[in-house]
Amino acid sequence: MSTAALAHPPSPAHTATLLRVSDALLLAVAVVWGTSYGVAKGALAHFPVLGFLAVRFLLTLVCLSPALWRLDRAGWRASLATGLPTGGLLLGIFLCETYGVAQAPASQAAVLISLCVLFTPLVEWAWLGKRPGRVLWLAAGASLLGAAALALGGQANPWASPTLGWGVPLLLAAAALRGLTLCVTRQITQAQASPAPALAVTAVQAAVVGGACALLQWASAPTLPALPQAASFWWACAYLVAGCTVFAFFAQNWALRHGSPSRVALLMGTEPVWGALFAVAWLGESLTPLQWAGAAVVVGATVWATRRQA
Repeated sequence: MSTAALAHPPSPAHTATLLRVSDALLLAVAVVWGTSYGVAKGALAHFPVLGFLAVRFLLTLVCLSPALWRLDRAGWRASLATGLPTGGLLLGIFLCETYGVAQAPASQAAVLISLCVLFTPLVEWAWLGKRPGRVLWLAAGASLLGAAALALGGQANPWASPTLGWGVPLLLAAAALRGLTLCVTRQITQAQASPAPALAVTAVQAAVVGGACALLQWASAPTLPALPQAASFWWACAYLVAGCTVFAFFAQNWALRHGSPSRVALLMGTEPVWGALFAVAWLGESLTPLQWAGAAVVVGATVWATRRQA
């Protein structure tokens, strides 16, 4: 923490305002991430996983490159100190998540990733020594039950599908890595006297993920496939770059300066709800009463927990 911050600590009203803004941004992240599974699954029909991730994150780097140009030497050091290790973790998340989405239905992907809500307090306890409070445990448990009802309530036996393969364990690994990434990012930014700009950190993270995926694609198949010509692929990339990467990573990195990793994970754990609403409104799908009840439980638990913590 800087000397100026110690001399002029933020007022309770200012802190509460920042927390409300942080919560609103994270709910918006949950909305765009909740819709991302179906979008990504459509894009993967045109291009392999590694090539798709390389395109997505290198485009993100191009979009955010102006944030790097404005950095001074201290800003570069802070951005690299935060972006390189968390970028490595994000690489693991997106490899597990995208390969998992390629093998599992999008609705099941959403509910499995929402297990980050439960994993994050455990990682925060083990990594940062912060024991989760009763409110977080109750809300996390309710959210998981609601998410399970939402994803499974409309199918007779969704887990019996032989097409799941490695999808389930990969998505579980992605959820656990999300919890670890939130805690590592929080620890690094709190230790910095002057935290790096959120957009610059996101640019470094995008460079790590995009560059690594491009290298892995080249190593696995030196003759790269031709870029897809389908407009749907590029529209999907544009949505994922602008909403699910540039905005979402910026919002998450910024919010972690004003709230705990568990609070961040809880708000973003509403992803399955928004994914289901997207499917109903845009794709013409329908929800059973049990699924609507699950969505209400997730939203209600999140609102209750954030109000209690505030």
